[in-house]
Amino acid sequence: MEMIFDFFNYALTAILIGISGAWIFLIKSMIDSVKLTPYLDKFENTSKSTPKVSIILPARNEEEFLEKCLDTLLEQDYENYEIIVIDDSSDDSTGEIISKYSEKNPKIIHVSARPKPDGWMGKNWACMEGYRKATGELLLFTDADTKHSKNTISSSVAHLISFNLDALSAIPKMVTFDFWTKISLPMISTFLHTRFSALNVNNPSKKTAYFFGSFFIMKKETYEKIGMHEGVKHEIIEDGALGKKVKDLGYKIKIVKGEHLIDAVWARDRITLWNALKRLMIPLYLQSEKIAIGSFFATLFLLFVPFPIFAISLLLPVETISAKMLCVSAGFASLLIYVAAIIETKFLLELRLIHALFAPLGGLVVVLGFLSGLLQAKKSSSVSWRGRNYSMKDHTQSSISV
Repeated sequence: MEMIFDFFNYALTAILIGISGAWIFLIKSMIDSVKLTPYLDKFENTSKSTPKVSIILPARNEEEFLEKCLDTLLEQDYENYEIIVIDDSSDDSTGEIISKYSEKNPKIIHVSARPKPDGWMGKNWACMEGYRKATGELLLFTDADTKHSKNTISSSVAHLISFNLDALSAIPKMVTFDFWTKISLPMISTFLHTRFSALNVNNPSKKTAYFFGSFFIMKKETYEKIGMHEGVKHEIIEDGALGKKVKDLGYKIKIVKGEHLIDAVWARDRITLWNALKRLMIPLYLQSEKIAIGSFFATLFLLFVPFPIFAISLLLPVETISAKMLCVSAGFASLLIYVAAIIETKFLLELRLIHALFAPLGGLVVVLGFLSGLLQAKKSSSVSWRGRNYSMKDHTQSSISV
């Protein structure tokens, strides 16, 4: 019996050593990504032109955020632009707000989206409806719950032209409101700065590519050549799918730091947080069930498993070497998770340090959200978003993987 107990302890210890090694790599990658990712507004500006920019802003039931977003877009120091605001079948006062702003300012064009056809995601359809009204050489896509500094457009246009890019996306500051989002976002954000680092997107030899839906700008001709939103009409993570298409087709894409210029809401409450987590896992499951299940267990062990093992090992007798090794390895792995959570919470997301202390609970929320996505991926109503329910069972997804 004691031999079986020792074998079990040694096996878990080996797993925990692997988890610790993974976290050392993740933390180093996170630090490198933060240090080396270029800024949106810090570069040698060689641009001498000011092409017209068409801002495409889809809005569905956005009465709470839309006015603040439009106010910041109207205060830009760039002159040559239009704001195409699409009312995507809202049942609140969104349409009235757009009408009020369009009557006061000629830069704002009010578009009422036609009913969404079958097979389309709502936001993707709204963006296509906005594109049809666009007259600019450049298209800037953003969300209704974002806020922009006055030099955001001028910096993005100059950056795009100076580096001869086809598309540019900026990392926003993630705004959070509720407790559950504040404790889970640091755990998700860790992967954003590692597996999906901007450094990988900016490296032509890497396949990693995506956009931040809250802010990306591209040449109109590039958008048309990659198939527009029509080419990703069924994609639940359309910004990831669009970015992937740009890079896969050989166009030049870049991601830059824009946290000091752009604010974006990641999840508004625990319900939208839950659906956001499901949205991250469902596309991967529809691509490959085996890879999705493997990714789920990898996430489970990386974000949560060391904590209960450490707690249990403290309660077990520690006379044997195997038990002591298990306790130490679980404690070290747990410590590394806390280190990553503190870096993300305090220095990158600018949340209160106390939220990092809930790293075990935050990791558990992420894991359960991913599990829910796996279990519901092929159901008739796998995910809800902006008041619409979507079935993804008949649509293969090609956006970024988790």
